Amino acid sequence: MSGFFKSSIGRKVAMALSAFFLMIFLLMHVSVNLLSVFSEDTFNAASHFMGTNWLVQFIMQPILIFGVIFHFVMGFVLEIKNRKARNVSYVSNNGAANSTWMSRNMIYSGLVILAFLVLHFADFWIHEINVKYIAMHPEDPTRYFHELQEKFVPIWRVAAYVIAFVLLGLHLAHGFTSAFQSLGATASRKKTLQNIGKAYSILIPLGFIFIALYHHFNH
Repeated sequence: MSGFFKSSIGRKVAMALSAFFLMIFLLMHVSVNLLSVFSEDTFNAASHFMGTNWLVQFIMQPILIFGVIFHFVMGFVLEIKNRKARNVSYVSNNGAANSTWMSRNMIYSGLVILAFLVLHFADFWIHEINVKYIAMHPEDPTRYFHELQEKFVPIWRVAAYVIAFVLLGLHLAHGFTSAFQSLGATASRKKTLQNIGKAYSILIPLGFIFIALYHHFNH
């Protein structure tokens, strides 16, 4: 297994698999959060289930946290390796002519997204840990909607979310197709994958931005 991660192909495959895992999570996450726009009771019921279900809390949640950490660490490792390789190839080739701006700057969008995740974890995950396991408040199945809405009252937090999700969209636009290519997607399918990736990278961030703006203007 250690040899797998030492090889270039192994690292790219691991990065792709963690990317798919996180993209599935994003789809589920935005779907649940969109419930808050259409039905307060349904959103509370879904959030209460996920916040109290032992499978979600003690198995899926730790796996998710590991997946996030693994994806960013592997991303930094690949970026360092790629930069070393580019420093050599730039002597005879113009790297900018053979790659997109986003592909060359994934590390920077990743760093901003990582900073956003720290804010997001502080807003929601750490808050949940405090409520349930530190302060030991009695569980209120109706609290989730109002807690979500209150988070988007300050305009600075809404602005931070919007900027982060715009960068997430740019990150996904390149990462979606790249993940499939790392797993051996054929060139004939590249155009289809790019179209699906564009739709995903627009709709998912747009959904989160809509949720933030909706609650900011309707609190």
